[in-house]
Amino acid sequence: MIIARSVAELQEAQKTLSGTIGFVPTMGALHKGHHALIQQAKKENDHIIVSIFVNPTQFLEGEDLDAYPRKEEADIKICDLAKVDILFMPTIDAMYEEDELYIAAPARRGYILEGEKRPGHFDGMLQIVMKLLNLSKANNAYFGKKDAQQLALIMQMVKNYFMDVNIIACDIVRDDKGLALSSRNVYMNEEEKARALSLSRALKRATNMIMGGELHAEVIKEEMLKVLQEADKVEYVAIVDRAFNPLDKVEIGNTIILVAAWVGKPRLIDNLWI
Repeated sequence: MIIARSVAELQEAQKTLSGTIGFVPTMGALHKGHHALIQQAKKENDHIIVSIFVNPTQFLEGEDLDAYPRKEEADIKICDLAKVDILFMPTIDAMYEEDELYIAAPARRGYILEGEKRPGHFDGMLQIVMKLLNLSKANNAYFGKKDAQQLALIMQMVKNYFMDVNIIACDIVRDDKGLALSSRNVYMNEEEKARALSLSRALKRATNMIMGGELHAEVIKEEMLKVLQEADKVEYVAIVDRAFNPLDKVEIGNTIILVAAWVGKPRLIDNLWI
Protein backbone atom coordinates (compact mmCIF):
# COMPACT_ATOMS: atom_id res chain seq x y z
CA MET A 1 0.00 0.00 0.00
CA ILE A 2 1.22 3.47 -0.91
CA ILE A 3 0.56 6.28 1.57
CA ALA A 4 0.28 9.68 -0.11
CA ARG A 5 0.24 12.83 2.03
CA SER A 6 0.28 15.43 -0.75
CA VAL A 7 -1.46 15.88 -4.07
CA ALA A 8 1.83 15.34 -5.89
CA GLU A 9 2.42 12.06 -4.04
CA LEU A 10 -1.11 10.91 -4.88
CA GLN A 11 -0.66 11.73 -8.56
CA GLU A 12 2.67 9.89 -8.64
CA ALA A 13 1.13 6.84 -6.97
CA GLN A 14 -1.76 6.81 -9.43
CA LYS A 15 0.72 6.17 -12.25
CA THR A 16 1.11 2.63 -10.87
CA LEU A 17 -2.59 1.87 -11.37
CA SER A 18 -4.28 0.52 -14.49
CA GLY A 19 -7.93 -0.40 -14.77
CA THR A 20 -10.94 0.78 -12.82
CA ILE A 21 -10.58 2.72 -9.58
CA GLY A 22 -12.91 2.51 -6.61
CA PHE A 23 -12.72 5.38 -4.12
CA VAL A 24 -13.80 5.45 -0.47
CA PRO A 25 -13.57 8.92 1.16
CA THR A 26 -13.51 8.92 4.97
CA MET A 27 -12.67 11.11 7.94
CA GLY A 28 -10.78 8.27 9.61
CA ALA A 29 -11.44 6.48 12.90
CA LEU A 30 -12.32 3.58 10.63
CA HIS A 31 -14.85 0.97 11.74
CA LYS A 32 -16.74 -1.97 10.23
CA GLY A 33 -18.94 0.38 8.23
CA HIS A 34 -15.93 1.81 6.43
CA HIS A 35 -14.54 -1.70 5.99
CA ALA A 36 -17.78 -2.73 4.28
CA LEU A 37 -17.41 0.17 1.83
CA ILE A 38 -13.83 -0.86 1.08
CA GLN A 39 -14.80 -4.49 0.57
CA GLN A 40 -17.60 -3.59 -1.84
CA ALA A 41 -15.23 -1.32 -3.75
CA LYS A 42 -12.67 -4.13 -3.95
CA LYS A 43 -15.24 -6.48 -5.49
CA GLU A 44 -16.25 -3.98 -8.15
CA ASN A 45 -12.93 -2.36 -9.18
CA ASP A 46 -9.36 -3.21 -10.13
CA HIS A 47 -7.82 -0.79 -7.63
CA ILE A 48 -8.88 0.97 -4.43
CA ILE A 49 -8.06 4.44 -3.11
CA VAL A 50 -9.12 5.42 0.40
CA SER A 51 -8.82 8.98 1.72
CA ILE A 52 -8.65 10.04 5.35
CA PHE A 53 -9.20 13.75 5.91
CA VAL A 54 -11.01 15.51 8.74
CA ASN A 55 -12.43 18.35 6.70
CA PRO A 56 -12.56 21.65 8.64
CA THR A 57 -14.97 23.43 6.30
CA GLN A 58 -17.90 21.13 7.16
CA PHE A 59 -17.67 21.67 10.92
CA LEU A 60 -19.62 24.56 12.37
CA GLU A 61 -18.44 26.76 15.22
CA GLY A 62 -18.70 24.86 18.49
CA GLU A 63 -18.72 21.42 16.84
CA ASP A 64 -16.16 18.71 17.52
CA LEU A 65 -13.47 19.44 14.92
CA ASP A 66 -10.62 19.37 17.42
CA ALA A 67 -12.04 16.44 19.38
CA TYR A 68 -13.09 14.34 16.38
CA PRO A 69 -11.62 10.82 16.80
CA ARG A 70 -8.25 10.41 15.07
CA LYS A 71 -6.64 6.97 14.94
CA GLU A 72 -3.99 7.28 12.25
CA GLU A 73 -1.90 4.24 13.15
CA ALA A 74 -4.92 1.94 13.44
CA ASP A 75 -6.45 3.35 10.24
CA ILE A 76 -3.26 2.69 8.28
CA LYS A 77 -3.19 -0.90 9.51
CA ILE A 78 -6.85 -1.45 8.61
CA CYS A 79 -6.29 -0.16 5.08
CA ASP A 80 -3.12 -2.20 4.67
CA LEU A 81 -4.85 -5.41 5.78
CA ALA A 82 -7.74 -4.62 3.42
CA LYS A 83 -5.22 -4.40 0.57
CA VAL A 84 -5.99 -0.80 -0.32
CA ASP A 85 -3.71 0.34 -3.16
CA ILE A 86 -3.38 4.01 -2.15
CA LEU A 87 -4.18 5.67 1.16
CA PHE A 88 -4.47 9.43 0.70
CA MET A 89 -3.93 11.35 3.96
CA PRO A 90 -3.47 15.00 3.00
CA THR A 91 -2.85 18.00 5.21
CA ILE A 92 -5.25 20.93 5.34
CA ASP A 93 -2.73 23.06 3.44
CA ALA A 94 -2.63 20.44 0.68
CA MET A 95 -6.39 20.66 0.20
CA TYR A 96 -7.15 24.36 0.66
CA GLU A 97 -5.81 27.73 -0.43
CA GLU A 98 -6.40 30.98 1.43
CA ASP A 99 -8.89 32.41 -1.10
CA GLU A 100 -10.95 29.49 -2.40
CA LEU A 101 -13.70 29.18 -4.96
CA TYR A 102 -17.00 28.68 -3.17
CA ILE A 103 -19.36 25.75 -3.69
CA ALA A 104 -22.85 26.20 -2.25
CA ALA A 105 -25.39 23.54 -1.42
CA PRO A 106 -28.76 23.92 -3.18
CA ALA A 107 -31.02 26.52 -1.62
CA ARG A 108 -33.76 24.11 -0.58
CA ARG A 109 -32.34 20.60 -0.18
CA GLY A 110 -29.16 21.96 1.37
CA TYR A 111 -30.99 23.80 4.16
CA ILE A 112 -33.59 21.36 5.41
CA LEU A 113 -33.14 18.65 8.08
CA GLU A 114 -29.37 18.36 8.54
CA GLY A 115 -28.87 21.62 6.65
CA GLU A 116 -31.33 23.46 8.88
CA LYS A 117 -29.66 22.22 12.05
CA ARG A 118 -26.12 22.68 10.67
CA PRO A 119 -26.33 25.62 8.21
CA GLY A 120 -23.30 25.72 5.93
CA HIS A 121 -22.27 22.14 6.72
CA PHE A 122 -23.21 20.88 3.27
CA ASP A 123 -21.29 23.70 1.55
CA GLY A 124 -18.06 22.46 3.12
CA MET A 125 -18.94 18.81 2.56
CA LEU A 126 -19.60 19.31 -1.16
CA GLN A 127 -16.44 21.38 -1.51
CA ILE A 128 -14.18 18.62 -0.17
CA VAL A 129 -16.01 15.78 -1.92
CA MET A 130 -15.65 17.51 -5.28
CA LYS A 131 -11.92 17.96 -4.66
CA LEU A 132 -11.49 14.33 -3.61
CA LEU A 133 -13.52 12.93 -6.49
CA ASN A 134 -11.48 14.95 -8.97
CA LEU A 135 -8.18 13.96 -7.37
CA SER A 136 -9.02 10.27 -7.10
CA LYS A 137 -9.94 9.94 -10.79
CA ALA A 138 -12.33 7.27 -9.57
CA ASN A 139 -14.70 5.36 -11.78
CA ASN A 140 -16.86 4.51 -8.76
CA ALA A 141 -17.08 6.23 -5.36
CA TYR A 142 -18.69 4.60 -2.34
CA PHE A 143 -20.82 6.34 0.29
CA GLY A 144 -22.97 4.97 3.11
CA LYS A 145 -26.73 5.43 3.19
CA LYS A 146 -26.59 6.54 6.84
CA ASP A 147 -25.76 10.06 5.65
CA ALA A 148 -28.74 9.99 3.31
CA GLN A 149 -29.06 13.73 2.72
CA GLN A 150 -25.33 14.03 2.11
CA LEU A 151 -25.57 11.16 -0.38
CA ALA A 152 -28.45 12.84 -2.23
CA LEU A 153 -26.55 16.14 -2.49
CA ILE A 154 -23.38 14.43 -3.73
CA MET A 155 -25.44 12.70 -6.42
CA GLN A 156 -26.95 16.06 -7.37
CA MET A 157 -23.51 17.68 -7.53
CA VAL A 158 -22.19 14.94 -9.80
CA LYS A 159 -25.22 15.35 -12.04
CA ASN A 160 -25.23 19.17 -12.07
CA TYR A 161 -21.49 19.46 -12.77
CA PHE A 162 -21.40 16.55 -15.28
CA MET A 163 -18.74 14.73 -13.27
CA ASP A 164 -17.61 11.42 -14.74
CA VAL A 165 -17.97 9.18 -11.69
CA ASN A 166 -20.57 6.70 -10.46
CA ILE A 167 -21.81 7.27 -6.90
CA ILE A 168 -22.54 3.94 -5.23
CA ALA A 169 -24.92 3.97 -2.24
CA CYS A 170 -24.05 1.30 0.35
CA ASP A 171 -26.29 -0.10 3.07
CA ILE A 172 -26.00 1.02 6.70
CA VAL A 173 -23.82 -1.23 8.84
CA ARG A 174 -25.00 -1.84 12.41
CA ASP A 175 -23.57 -3.49 15.49
CA ASP A 176 -25.10 -6.71 16.79
CA LYS A 177 -27.67 -4.75 18.81
CA GLY A 178 -28.79 -2.58 15.89
CA LEU A 179 -26.91 0.67 16.55
CA ALA A 180 -25.76 2.29 13.30
CA LEU A 181 -21.97 2.42 13.29
CA SER A 182 -20.35 5.84 13.53
CA SER A 183 -16.93 7.14 14.50
CA ARG A 184 -18.69 9.35 17.07
CA ASN A 185 -20.13 6.34 18.92
CA VAL A 186 -16.90 6.29 20.95
CA TYR A 187 -18.18 9.39 22.75
CA MET A 188 -20.91 7.30 24.47
CA ASN A 189 -20.68 5.12 27.54
CA GLU A 190 -22.55 1.80 27.74
CA GLU A 191 -25.66 3.33 29.28
CA GLU A 192 -25.83 5.95 26.53
CA LYS A 193 -25.27 3.34 23.82
CA ALA A 194 -28.23 1.42 25.22
CA ARG A 195 -30.42 4.52 25.01
CA ALA A 196 -29.07 5.27 21.51
CA LEU A 197 -30.73 2.05 20.36
CA SER A 198 -34.00 3.99 20.54
CA LEU A 199 -33.16 5.38 17.09
CA SER A 200 -33.08 1.99 15.42
CA ARG A 201 -36.06 0.83 17.49
CA ALA A 202 -38.06 3.83 16.29
CA LEU A 203 -37.25 2.93 12.70
CA LYS A 204 -38.23 -0.67 13.39
CA ARG A 205 -41.55 0.57 14.81
CA ALA A 206 -42.08 2.48 11.56
CA THR A 207 -41.26 -0.64 9.55
CA ASN A 208 -43.80 -2.71 11.46
CA MET A 209 -46.48 -0.06 11.03
CA ILE A 210 -45.88 0.17 7.28
CA MET A 211 -45.91 -3.61 6.95
CA GLY A 212 -49.23 -3.53 8.80
CA GLY A 213 -50.65 -1.11 6.25
CA GLU A 214 -50.18 2.26 8.00
CA LEU A 215 -48.84 4.76 5.46
CA HIS A 216 -49.80 8.15 6.95
CA ALA A 217 -46.59 10.01 7.75
CA GLU A 218 -47.86 11.92 10.80
CA VAL A 219 -49.21 8.77 12.45
CA ILE A 220 -45.90 6.98 11.92
CA LYS A 221 -43.88 9.94 13.23
CA GLU A 222 -46.02 10.18 16.39
CA GLU A 223 -45.31 6.53 17.20
CA MET A 224 -41.60 6.96 16.48
CA LEU A 225 -41.39 9.91 18.86
CA LYS A 226 -42.79 7.75 21.66
CA VAL A 227 -39.90 5.30 21.18
CA LEU A 228 -37.38 8.14 20.99
CA GLN A 229 -38.19 9.41 24.49
CA GLU A 230 -35.04 7.61 25.70
CA ALA A 231 -32.89 10.08 23.75
CA ASP A 232 -31.77 13.28 25.46
CA LYS A 233 -33.13 15.46 22.66
CA VAL A 234 -34.83 14.66 19.36
CA GLU A 235 -33.99 17.14 16.61
CA TYR A 236 -36.24 15.74 13.90
CA VAL A 237 -38.17 12.79 12.57
CA ALA A 238 -38.87 13.18 8.87
CA ILE A 239 -40.50 11.16 6.12
CA VAL A 240 -39.40 12.26 2.64
CA ASP A 241 -39.12 10.93 -0.88
CA ARG A 242 -35.77 10.17 -2.52
CA ALA A 243 -35.54 13.82 -3.66
CA PHE A 244 -36.10 14.94 -0.04
CA ASN A 245 -39.58 16.33 -0.59
CA PRO A 246 -41.77 15.83 2.51
CA LEU A 247 -44.42 13.14 2.18
CA ASP A 248 -47.91 12.96 3.68
CA LYS A 249 -48.02 9.24 2.95
CA VAL A 250 -45.27 6.66 2.57
CA GLU A 251 -44.55 5.75 -1.05
CA ILE A 252 -43.16 2.22 -1.20
CA GLY A 253 -39.89 2.27 -3.14
CA ASN A 254 -39.50 6.05 -2.90
CA THR A 255 -39.36 6.90 0.81
CA ILE A 256 -36.67 7.60 3.38
CA ILE A 257 -37.53 7.88 7.08
CA LEU A 258 -34.91 9.88 8.97
CA VAL A 259 -34.20 10.65 12.59
CA ALA A 260 -31.64 12.83 14.38
CA ALA A 261 -31.22 12.90 18.15
CA TRP A 262 -28.73 13.66 20.89
CA VAL A 263 -27.67 10.90 23.28
CA GLY A 264 -24.97 12.01 25.68
CA LYS A 265 -22.27 13.95 23.86
CA PRO A 266 -22.86 12.89 20.23
CA ARG A 267 -25.59 13.90 17.86
CA LEU A 268 -26.74 10.71 16.12
CA ILE A 269 -28.53 10.15 12.83
CA ASP A 270 -30.16 7.05 11.38
CA ASN A 271 -32.60 6.28 8.62
CA LEU A 272 -34.65 3.67 6.84
CA TRP A 273 -35.10 3.35 3.08
CA ILE A 274 -38.56 2.07 2.12
